[in-house]
Amino acid sequence: MEALLPRLRRFAHGLTANRADADDLTQISIERALRARMQWQEGTRLDAWVYRIMRNCWIDIVRARARSNKVLAPAEAGEHVGHDPTAQMDAKIDLERLMRAMEVLPVEQREVVVLVLIEGFGYRETAELLDLPIGTVSSRLVRGRTALLALIKEG
Repeated sequence: MEALLPRLRRFAHGLTANRADADDLTQISIERALRARMQWQEGTRLDAWVYRIMRNCWIDIVRARARSNKVLAPAEAGEHVGHDPTAQMDAKIDLERLMRAMEVLPVEQREVVVLVLIEGFGYRETAELLDLPIGTVSSRLVRGRTALLALIKEG
């Protein structure tokens, strides 16, 4: 194996095109070959067996680098880590204020507001669901919306 080192290193340099990577690849390949020495069969070419190990090691390294390049963000992205929680906090406060205002609405207005504004039902669907005329749904929605806006502004 020692006699193969210069040839292995040349092959590694041919694969990597980088001196440091070639040295690392040579070392990794020899370590792997020594661990797997029981798999080498007498009478077969040792150099071909170690070259195949080296090639497989290089493929593993290239794949690992490709994965890490996909996973790792560029260094500049680290400069803007975190976020401003103000918008989330404001939204939570607004939601709490809205929920308190919804509790104050009369049930008739609240159910229409929930079905139309929150659940996304149309006026006709809401009217059918509640067994009400569309005009009643429309007026309850307008009164409910107006009351909600007034309650939110107060709170």
